[in-house]
Amino acid sequence: MSQNPHLISPADLSDALGRDGLSIVDASWYLPAQGRSARAEYEAGHVPGAVFFDQDEIVEPGSPLPHTLPSPELFAAKVGALGIAATDTIVVYDGMGLFSAPRVWWMMRVFGARDVRVLDGGLPAWTAEGRPLETGTQAVGTAIFRPDFDASAVAGLGDMRGFVSGGGRQIVDVRPAERFAGTVAEPRAGVRAGHMPGSANLPFADLQENGRLKSADALRARMSEAGIDPDGPAVTSCGSGVTAAILNLAFETIGNRDVKLYDGSWSEWGSAADTPVETAS
Repeated sequence: MSQNPHLISPADLSDALGRDGLSIVDASWYLPAQGRSARAEYEAGHVPGAVFFDQDEIVEPGSPLPHTLPSPELFAAKVGALGIAATDTIVVYDGMGLFSAPRVWWMMRVFGARDVRVLDGGLPAWTAEGRPLETGTQAVGTAIFRPDFDASAVAGLGDMRGFVSGGGRQIVDVRPAERFAGTVAEPRAGVRAGHMPGSANLPFADLQENGRLKSADALRARMSEAGIDPDGPAVTSCGSGVTAAILNLAFETIGNRDVKLYDGSWSEWGSAADTPVETAS
């Protein structure tokens, strides 16, 4: 087994295929600029038995933000319809290696699943080892997902106003450095460029190597270089709440569990009329 309890290797997942209580989730999601269709790629080839988790559909209906967490009841209904129970061993992966899968890893845990792993290296690692793929749409039966929502893992706009004005928790933004500095325009219309005052920047690309999460020692070192206390209370943020979860996975890997995720992230903060915004590094 992988030394990181939050990861599973392609070899270990391959050995577990077909076991009762195992749910495999293709959590691929791409930015519009990447020009890729997650669902089409899933249908063209996925890990045998995997179901597709649509990160644009399993959200709070009517929210003006792109990836707002749904209610526990809605999440349970949507995930149960995929044949997933909270008591399952749940393995999530994505088509880039380590990009969008941590968001679903985080969501599953927030809503009560206890044994959730990220496939180390994702689908690229699986295919690089010559492991089989399944095509089409996976037929599944329904399951009962009993939610147990952990509100303490989630930060909202009011929480973030408090962290910015009063401190007490490190704010770490994983967007690329140029977006954090505000030297490039945000990809979403109406969203200001820059960052929250007092926040630190640790681009999510710096947390990985060749599509895999770096070692605990390497993660600690990179956090320290970015001016972040690896063991201190923190809240993570990104563009819309997806890639921030890579940092939550990194914090969990080094043993820091006092970490929230700002669900609205910069899409919410940068589009509000009265939130303070800084530019430059």
